[in-house]
Amino acid sequence: MTQSQSRSGTMPALTQQMQDCIEACMNCHNMCEETMSSCMQMGGQAQMQVMRALMDCSEATRMCADMMMRRSPMAGEMCMLCAKVCDMCAEACMSMPDDQQMMRCAEACRRCAETCRAMAGASM
Repeated sequence: MTQSQSRSGTMPALTQQMQDCIEACMNCHNMCEETMSSCMQMGGQAQMQVMRALMDCSEATRMCADMMMRRSPMAGEMCMLCAKVCDMCAEACMSMPDDQQMMRCAEACRRCAETCRAMAGASM
């Protein structure tokens, strides 16, 4: 029996910290998806770099949440990577400070990065 299994063979309950991080990841994922849709409606070449950051962030946050939920042994490393991707996306969104959707997305990214960094520092 591994340390991650209880005597009944089931996985232990998610900690509150893990639940908070999963929620922040999913909120960020959803916000990135909404922002991509908004960005596509605007068009223009300037948005291409922002779109790439949004796509990377959307995928990383979804994968990070999935890995935590299944208690992957790589979840800590994924949380650290996710925090970096979220920071990068927040910076890209900040390049358009007059766009309220971009500012909401940047805030969701920052919040996710913070919880992922905390989670990466905790034992899974």
